Amino acid sequence: MDPSQTTNTAATGDIVSFDNEALIIVDAQDRILGHGTKAELHQGTGTLHRAFSIFLFNDAGHVLLQQRSADKPLWPDFWSNTCCSHPRRGESYGIATRRRLKEELGVEAPLRFTHRFRYQAQFSAEGAEHELCSVYVGRIDGDPKPNPQEVSDWQWISPPALDEWLETNPQNLTPWFKLEWAALRSGEHAETLERLGLNWNPSKAQAG
Repeated sequence: MDPSQTTNTAATGDIVSFDNEALIIVDAQDRILGHGTKAELHQGTGTLHRAFSIFLFNDAGHVLLQQRSADKPLWPDFWSNTCCSHPRRGESYGIATRRRLKEELGVEAPLRFTHRFRYQAQFSAEGAEHELCSVYVGRIDGDPKPNPQEVSDWQWISPPALDEWLETNPQNLTPWFKLEWAALRSGEHAETLERLGLNWNPSKAQAG
């Protein structure tokens, strides 16, 4: 789907992201090493910290994407997966994912874990992502009610259409999203996706 084929929201929303929120510094095995502010951990080449990404699907098998707010310090206005953020100090993954879905999109959904991976992506000399990211999938009925402080736009898109977007115009998609989608489409997590009614395989068959 072309980025112009979207559904913009005119709702109002609360500020839910803060530079001074305490995030969790970890090693490659997800063991806690300490804590630091969000601003600190994204400076320079970044400090490895916990993060999560969520992909929500509807009954048609389409995935919900969001366009990041223009006010984001990293990758503003880029399109990305349904929701991505960080557990804060003292938060479990379960609490953090539920909180963020509500804050950003006004939705609740049971989630299934697919995988965890480490990546580093440089946005500019001033900032980067360096995350140990846990990926979750789930389903919702109906449309989200996005917080415009976090989300500029959103859309439902079929997996084949997203595959085409990635192949023809990937420049406006976030780096973590591209890595995560490739992993979900690889067939490695087919059993988990089948529980959502998504009958995928490595040849990128359409969602069932």
